[in-house]
Amino acid sequence: MTVRAAAVLVAAAALALLLPGWAAAEWTLTKKGSVVTYDARSLLIDGKRDLFFSGAIHYPRSPPEVWPKLLDRAKEGGLNTIETYIFWNAHEPEPGKYNFEGRLDLVKFLKMIQEHGMYAIVRIGPFIQAEWNHGGLPYWLREIDHIIFRANNDPYKKEMEKWTRFVVQKLKDAELFASQGGPVILTQIENEYGNIKKDHKIEGDKYLEWAAQMALSTQTGVPWIMCKQSSAPGEVIPTCNGRHCGDTWTLRDKNKPMLWTENWTQQFRAYGDQLAMRSAEDIAYAVLRFFAKGGSMVNYYMYHGGTNFGRTSASYVLTGYYDEAPLDEYGMYKEPKFGHLRDLHNVIRSYQKAFLSGKHSSEILGHGYEAQIFELPEENLCLSFLSNNNTGEDGTVIFRGVKHYVPSRSVSILAGCKDVVYNTKRVFVQHSERSYHTSEVTSKNNQWEMYSEMVPKYKDTKIRTKEPLEQYNQTKDASDYLWYTTSFRLESDDLPFRGDIRPVLQVKSSAHSMIGFANDAFVGSARGNKQVKGFMFEKPVDLKAGVNHVVLLSSTMGMKDSGGELAEVKGGIQECLIQGLNTGTLDLQVNGWGHKAALEGEDKEIYSEKGVGKVQWKPAENDRAATWYKRYFDEPDGDDPIVLDMSSMSKGMIFVNGEGIGRYWVSFRTLAGTPSQAVYHIPRPFLKPKDNLLVVFEEEMGKPDGILVQTVTRDDICLLISEHNPGQIKTWDTDGVKIKLIAEDHSVRGTLMCPPEKIIQEVVFASFGNPDGMCGNFTVGTCHTPNAKQIVEKECLGKPSCMLPVDHTVYGADINCQSTTGTLGVQVRCRGGKKGA
Repeated sequence: MTVRAAAVLVAAAALALLLPGWAAAEWTLTKKGSVVTYDARSLLIDGKRDLFFSGAIHYPRSPPEVWPKLLDRAKEGGLNTIETYIFWNAHEPEPGKYNFEGRLDLVKFLKMIQEHGMYAIVRIGPFIQAEWNHGGLPYWLREIDHIIFRANNDPYKKEMEKWTRFVVQKLKDAELFASQGGPVILTQIENEYGNIKKDHKIEGDKYLEWAAQMALSTQTGVPWIMCKQSSAPGEVIPTCNGRHCGDTWTLRDKNKPMLWTENWTQQFRAYGDQLAMRSAEDIAYAVLRFFAKGGSMVNYYMYHGGTNFGRTSASYVLTGYYDEAPLDEYGMYKEPKFGHLRDLHNVIRSYQKAFLSGKHSSEILGHGYEAQIFELPEENLCLSFLSNNNTGEDGTVIFRGVKHYVPSRSVSILAGCKDVVYNTKRVFVQHSERSYHTSEVTSKNNQWEMYSEMVPKYKDTKIRTKEPLEQYNQTKDASDYLWYTTSFRLESDDLPFRGDIRPVLQVKSSAHSMIGFANDAFVGSARGNKQVKGFMFEKPVDLKAGVNHVVLLSSTMGMKDSGGELAEVKGGIQECLIQGLNTGTLDLQVNGWGHKAALEGEDKEIYSEKGVGKVQWKPAENDRAATWYKRYFDEPDGDDPIVLDMSSMSKGMIFVNGEGIGRYWVSFRTLAGTPSQAVYHIPRPFLKPKDNLLVVFEEEMGKPDGILVQTVTRDDICLLISEHNPGQIKTWDTDGVKIKLIAEDHSVRGTLMCPPEKIIQEVVFASFGNPDGMCGNFTVGTCHTPNAKQIVEKECLGKPSCMLPVDHTVYGADINCQSTTGTLGVQVRCRGGKKGA
């Protein structure tokens, strides 16, 4: 047993001593022939109620070698269920040609969930959104005559039903439904249809009714759901997606249970977006508000986001997905989010019987204050939720004769309806900060070579038309790139007479970005953004008397993933002009255009070992547009996650050993002037010990020798806990695998725990009083006890974990602030031993 696992077990045991009837959570899987049903209160497995704490982990966004660790950590976090979409366009990129290998091995992933003793929720869709390219729908659907996506449209319904039945049969063949003894207890048809239902009016209702009946006819033996709806046809269960479903969603189907399919752990990010965080406190508050109203299942979207490898992200979406989830992009613990939610799950499950089977009542305790009570008097079981729904107003309430302090916008859980064992705003668990370390191994022999992408002229193209063609119809979503090229003749009288005046190339585009060349010279780039459709490219160009060549490389950063018009979304050049000539504006829109889909480097796969020798590489030069760069590097030592710091580059694609790491776009800055994403994940399973091929395609300008191969740690861990926090009721120790009580102790405590195989080597900061700041940036406040650091060093140095009391009698009080409630702020640094996430 690892140190971390042992510490979590001990902490759970401490809670067990407080809560009568508590038993360590052992998830009991369905046996052969189990029946999954529901009533208005909850799902039932073989007639038995259960609570479902679920986390979204998408199998294509992590390598299979990483799945076991992710599932181990999800279970450690108190989850008993894993949710995933199914990604149609990844599995069937061409009609009838299927791919279920590697990261797409759905059956392997679901079986692994079962091996970990967990349930599964499978969201078939087949439209999924998920910030995934084209919302998961294959591009080839667009080419079916008269098709209208997600509508009462026969061509679409035919393909949707065919794919749904194919997936269901695949899962049946592997005996993965609970009715067959497998882990799958829920399946989803459609996805957030309410967002576009108004576009289809009554035909939308007909489509939903058809979709529900089609799904039910597959006879999976488990319930079907439709998400982000307040009602659903027939036996299908409607579910909520959002941040605060307990307060913003009303279930109209009163004979069905309250299920929450997407509790967003952050806001997904597009290029140009600022960091969008959602606190552990707010997520926990939302969960308890939902459960207090009668909810019985919550799914965290995402629990681990992973990486949008290759070209899989939707338009403008970052390559790193939901990095602020409880398990970050690399699968590392995101504290305090991970630990704070884990503690919530353990507390609720401790009183599961009272919560699911007890009589539910409520009391108004004042303006914005309420109690939700679940009670089984005959068994002396009671659980209550005290809510303060006021913003910025802490307060006290009297509940059953006892006064309770409840911070603003928080919920307290009262075990036995009297003892506070959890408050959503009082965080016991440690915080962690991520740090990046440049690898010495990879810094050696940082020698780059380059190959300049061939910039085609009109005569080099095979597809020629009078006007520029629409982009997606040419690339078929097999590449981000389409070359447009045209040639035109100018007389000397057409050119400006003054040397300080230059003509301007003006292009209106509905793609996402573009670079331009005039007479072989790079003239610049332009881009759009997720909020505004299209953009204008306007750059001065040098033209000459005679034949001039204009070449434009148009790029799409993924296809749109939502909306009622997916099948009609277009991209490419809409208008092209030369402004500033003596003879006026030259309209090139009907000048005659050549087209070439994809890059030469893509066609030859020069990013892979089999293709790298197909072109002539030469020593690299900086700031070359439309250029491929390559080098080899050795895998960094240890087990820590690996990333590329791309800060010295602009925009393009990354490949390692032929695997598409994803798109990068460092030149797209936020309003604060920083890149939305500067570092890009290389999973260790993609690497060999030696001579890994790294290939980068740079569209604009960059300095490849500035690319850094780095490892990532969360070795700086922190606590910030007040004496106001609910205290642990008991202390404990282990005797083998048994837990034994050693003392009564009502004091508040906090635990610091290093990553696996590491110990605390340095106390960076320690203060008891009123420290300020956050992990990695603590400062001493106006009250501070000078011996705090010495006490923490004595308790923690050289240990993999330590428990610290939060009590002024331990640290003493600042003589200038004796009446101040004590808060302990600590930051320690872990080092040594085998490194691991």
